[in-house]
Amino acid sequence: MLRHLFWGHRVVFHSCFSTVKLLKCCLFTMQLQSPEFQALFTQGLKSVAEIFVKENHEIRIAGGAVRDLLSGTPPHDVDFATTATPDQMKMMFKAAGVRLINHKGENHGTITARLHEENFEITTLRIDVMTDGRHAEVEFTTDWEKDAGRRDLTINSMFLGFDGTLYDYFNGYEDLKNKKVRFVGLPNKRIQEDYLRILRYFRFFGKIAENPDDHDPDTLKAIKGNAKGLAGISGERIWVELKKILVGNHVEHLVRLMYELDVAYYIGLPTDVNLEELDKVYKNTRNLSASPITFLTSLFRDQDDVTKLDFRLKISKQEKNLALFLLKHRKDLIKAADSSEPLKPFQDFILDSRDPGTTDRIYELLKYQGEGALLKEMQNWSIPLFPVTGHDIRKMGISSGKEIGTVIQQLREQWKKSGYQMDKDELLCLIKD
Repeated sequence: MLRHLFWGHRVVFHSCFSTVKLLKCCLFTMQLQSPEFQALFTQGLKSVAEIFVKENHEIRIAGGAVRDLLSGTPPHDVDFATTATPDQMKMMFKAAGVRLINHKGENHGTITARLHEENFEITTLRIDVMTDGRHAEVEFTTDWEKDAGRRDLTINSMFLGFDGTLYDYFNGYEDLKNKKVRFVGLPNKRIQEDYLRILRYFRFFGKIAENPDDHDPDTLKAIKGNAKGLAGISGERIWVELKKILVGNHVEHLVRLMYELDVAYYIGLPTDVNLEELDKVYKNTRNLSASPITFLTSLFRDQDDVTKLDFRLKISKQEKNLALFLLKHRKDLIKAADSSEPLKPFQDFILDSRDPGTTDRIYELLKYQGEGALLKEMQNWSIPLFPVTGHDIRKMGISSGKEIGTVIQQLREQWKKSGYQMDKDELLCLIKD
């Protein structure tokens, strides 16, 4: 027998006219009235709803926001889908005196309206006419199921009406409850429409799945068979997805899987890797909110690996410098630490550096090494100010710039040995002596 979805709210049943096709095309929905859902209805969204109702066009919450709401999580971004075309939306909003912004999305069917200091991205229902693995030529439609059918994963293919009614055409809600990550329809077809969906699969697996081995064999086979398609995807797009994978769950499992399925090679990860270091750093960083590049550095053996990754993924200068810093110092600073003063090498390093980013890099180094207690101490440490200046040295009768620099460096060493406790007078007395 057919089963209704139920989540503590009124269940709504929609049936097709043909009883012969009942099992195939019936749609079971439910009504969501959670606090997270109700919180979406700001004055701006209420005004949007009024405009669409007045013009007799349907509009629903779409994609990831629906997934988050069903999980009891307030969504960060809310996208909307509608049966209205972009031209119809522009006419509607213009008639209502609503300002439209960010016109770049119009070619893809997206209109961005600004109401009550909020932006609302609303996209016309679409079907893919032609895809090349990176881009798609689309055609507008009024068929909600066809639009859902072009999306990547079942958990991202649902819609939510403004009355709380859930529209689920591919059992996305069941998959969400069972913590399953599945492609809509055939994995091979979905991936070949956009090869970046391989990384999106890994990302949402790390977000949703409980068991790291809970993969469908056909999905893994499709990923391996299409991994080379990632070579044609821009590094910037890959890095956006990869960073999200690296801060999710099951990271060490998913990275290993990338190597097993030949994905790593096509996204710029080094080929000669130390997987034992990967496992160690994963355990070290899992509860310390490390930067994605911190975990990724466990795969690097030398600077060439960082350079190649940067060339492929176009990581930021800050990320590249962090990777090079960790690569250089992941062994030496911790070895230099004395058991009685374990923070001293790290503190001295910060005080000797003129780079304002050094403190954050030291934090990431401590995360890499799994030194949670030292990290907390370091974050609570107020960096002391060296009390002597060049002007103070000149007053002592030393005028040579080179000699002043030498004296200051010697005084800094004495100051560091004192645990940064010596004051100006004590240090200047050393010059007299």
